[in-house]
Amino acid sequence: MVGATGGFSRYSSSPTTGTVNLSPAAGQALASNATLLDVIRGLAGSTTETVERGKTIFFPGDPAEKVYLLRRGAVRLSRVYESGEEITVALLRENSLFGVLSLLTGQRSDRFYHAIAFTRVEMVTAPATSVRKAIEQDASVGLLMLQGLSSRILQTETMIETLTHRDMSSRLVSFLLVLCRDFGVPSSEGITIDLRLSHQAIAEAIGSTRVTITRLLGDLRNAGLVQIDRKKITVFDPLALAKRFS
Repeated sequence: MVGATGGFSRYSSSPTTGTVNLSPAAGQALASNATLLDVIRGLAGSTTETVERGKTIFFPGDPAEKVYLLRRGAVRLSRVYESGEEITVALLRENSLFGVLSLLTGQRSDRFYHAIAFTRVEMVTAPATSVRKAIEQDASVGLLMLQGLSSRILQTETMIETLTHRDMSSRLVSFLLVLCRDFGVPSSEGITIDLRLSHQAIAEAIGSTRVTITRLLGDLRNAGLVQIDRKKITVFDPLALAKRFS
């Protein structure tokens, strides 16, 4: 079972929301306490984009032309393996930066993941050329992005561990615990996952089918462990859920 039973709050600090100082040469009219959102919005060619649920943001191998900062919703990053199975490697929340790995590694071509809108999302994007210039002119920009990348690596490790469970019931429970940790909002009833999740979306994320997810969620509801209201899932006691299925 994934060790995702601690710190169930979506409001924990995120490396992508720290401050960064841009040098005057970067051409940014930003205060010294500017957030990463300010930095991305201040770059030449930046724009706001909306993508509907289930739509692809970029495919593996696509040219790395943009950097993305997620403002609302959730984005699923996945890899397709030789077996043909598409595995979720990260589920990004608000204020996550992605599409930046090629800039940091020097590989200018090429997305490494399939990025899909897990929910309807709003993003601020900037041309990779503008981001690269900002990094060259102020190393703190690159450092901030590296911090975000390290956070992503930790989440990827957790997600991969979640999906190594061959028993689909354990896989689903592990996934729900990850969602509680990253998207959970405490309430009087427990932890509510602040995403509207269809059974099909959950099935796609963990390599299952809608019919199987419907049955397993029904089992959890009948056991008094979860509640589902208008596609929002509340986990009454994450520790009890983890203990029962560990």
